[in-house]
Amino acid sequence: MPWLNELKSITGFPLALFAITFIAYVPGYLVMFTTASLLLDRQPALKEPNPDIPVTILIAAKNEAERITTTLRYIANQDYKGQIYVIIVDNNSTDKTSEIAENAAKKFGLKCVCLFEAKPGKCHALNTGLKAIKTEYFITLDADTILHKKAINNIVARILSSPSDVCAVAGHVLVRNSRDNLLTRIQEWDYFMGIASLKRMQGLYQGTLVAQGAFSLYKTDVVLKVGGWTDAIGEDIVLTWKFFEKGYRVYFEPLAIAFTEVPRKLKHFARQRSRWARGMFEGLKTAGPWKQQRLFSIFLISIDILIPLIDIAFTFIWIPGLILAFFGKYYIVGPYTLFVLPLNFLVTLLMYIYQKNVFDFLNLRVRKNRVGYFVYLLFYQIIHSPIAVWGYIQELLKMRRIWK
Repeated sequence: MPWLNELKSITGFPLALFAITFIAYVPGYLVMFTTASLLLDRQPALKEPNPDIPVTILIAAKNEAERITTTLRYIANQDYKGQIYVIIVDNNSTDKTSEIAENAAKKFGLKCVCLFEAKPGKCHALNTGLKAIKTEYFITLDADTILHKKAINNIVARILSSPSDVCAVAGHVLVRNSRDNLLTRIQEWDYFMGIASLKRMQGLYQGTLVAQGAFSLYKTDVVLKVGGWTDAIGEDIVLTWKFFEKGYRVYFEPLAIAFTEVPRKLKHFARQRSRWARGMFEGLKTAGPWKQQRLFSIFLISIDILIPLIDIAFTFIWIPGLILAFFGKYYIVGPYTLFVLPLNFLVTLLMYIYQKNVFDFLNLRVRKNRVGYFVYLLFYQIIHSPIAVWGYIQELLKMRRIWK
């Protein structure tokens, strides 16, 4: 109340209430809700730990000649009893992606089909590939993403152990190129703790909000039933929320790990995260909480409505408040703000311990990345929120889409 009273004398009551709500109360609630959910979460046991059903991997590729061979090699080395089929859809590449993929598939002994889709856009390539799938289940995989040897086994085992209304399982995507520079080191912690923890929390309530295109498993008939992928910049978000609208559920499997390449340059990182922000708006327009049937889906998607308000508050109020604090003006940020740091450390420690257990189970080693962690802890929100706000503005103004 003293904070509110002091701030409203300068800004007026409505702006003061908005600032404190979306800088302190709402973020604090979301952090505590996520933390409590992580402590409560217990992944159900697998009923079929070593499945042998056939599965198709669908890859939409555009100018991926440098990476596709490595991706296919990791598919060929999967520890999986069932037959793996691969469909690669070349989205009008100019670098012999299809030719290199066909040669690599022959070399590795994969049953692979290469298709061509001239119309630009990942959704068009995926929908072309969808028509060629013959198996009950399929996996989408990005052309720059490699799989842990048990990834397919564990993600298929999860959906076979799930109730019949679970139509998709999101895989556990982590950073492949974290040693490139400081930006990739920061993103390693974002994927390792932030994104993974959110998916675990959402999975607990049976509503993982994004079965990401980089690595997820789907029921083929359900994807066909909802009309496949929409022409949207966040096509995987829109598809997932269409599942919810039809009454389906989406799980998350932490033991199904894939490693993807993240942006090395700030401008590419900004494009990626602004696309994600735009994708959330597209999802809300297509299948917002008012169109949902399940209470958990309504609740989780409603939380996403608050995220833009948090980003706006951090961008236009908290960051200027931080600058003012250096000049002794503690209207927004002050000495008491430092008490948030040990709380953040404890929360991230909880996230780290769980992720470390996952890595130990899969015989993986957590890389040492102390500098990336402290920069992530102290500065990530300052970097990310303005980029997200720019994404919201792009969507509201219907600006041109930039896919990469």
